[in-house]
Amino acid sequence: MNISRRMAMAAIGAGLMVGAMAPTVSAQTVESIKSAGTVKIGMLVDFPPFGIMNTSNEPDGYDADVAKLLGKEFGVKVQIVPVTGPNRIPYLQSNQVDLLVASLGITEERAKSVDFSQPYAGISIGVFGAKDTAVSKPEDLSGKTIGVARASTQDTGVTKIAPKDAKIQRFDDDASAVQALLSGQVELIGVSNVVAAQIEKAAPGRFDQKIQLSQQVQGIAVRKGSTELLAAINAFVEKVKANGELNKIHEKWLGAPLPDFVAGAKK
Repeated sequence: MNISRRMAMAAIGAGLMVGAMAPTVSAQTVESIKSAGTVKIGMLVDFPPFGIMNTSNEPDGYDADVAKLLGKEFGVKVQIVPVTGPNRIPYLQSNQVDLLVASLGITEERAKSVDFSQPYAGISIGVFGAKDTAVSKPEDLSGKTIGVARASTQDTGVTKIAPKDAKIQRFDDDASAVQALLSGQVELIGVSNVVAAQIEKAAPGRFDQKIQLSQQVQGIAVRKGSTELLAAINAFVEKVKANGELNKIHEKWLGAPLPDFVAGAKK
């Protein structure tokens, strides 16, 4: 056997070993979760108010409340496993968690790796300003000063629609943009509904949304092929939408009703 052939065979052998060592991605079922008595749910803990660590150093937030409600529906204990944005899907695929309630936006690309439930939450991006500021369409931004977090989704959205004579002022983060709005340094800001809820708490009744820029819904994710589990989760989401429990969670953490683009969404 020549050197090239030996190297090729060695490479094939190494590939087979890696394949053998890699965890098998298995479909999950409701019965297997009930048999275990615990559902392991991956969740972000650094994305307030959806996922946080509370004063007792325990996972909390919108997603935690949804996870606990799902565990109650299945009649099992809930073990929340902290995950990060990059490792959410790998944790699910490697069987380290049973499912994800982790503020995971539903996209076509992600749907190649996981199966999504119908939306249980969502984030919208819009332009906000004082209630007496007359803005209802992109043309009305002419001559206005608009604050955004630099290189954010809202930066992209505002830049796309703003007239040439609008002044876009970029800040290091949302907090700085909000402070600029509250202090009068800018007339408007581009932010998510999550940040808008925080503004409402800080200055009740002073500001409202002028223009909606984009929306993204979030779904509970399961391993590919977990058809029966996904059906049960969809039934759960439909139930908590219908009976108002999901709306209560949204009111608790975001200070506003569950948005129509989430409440009425199926996929």
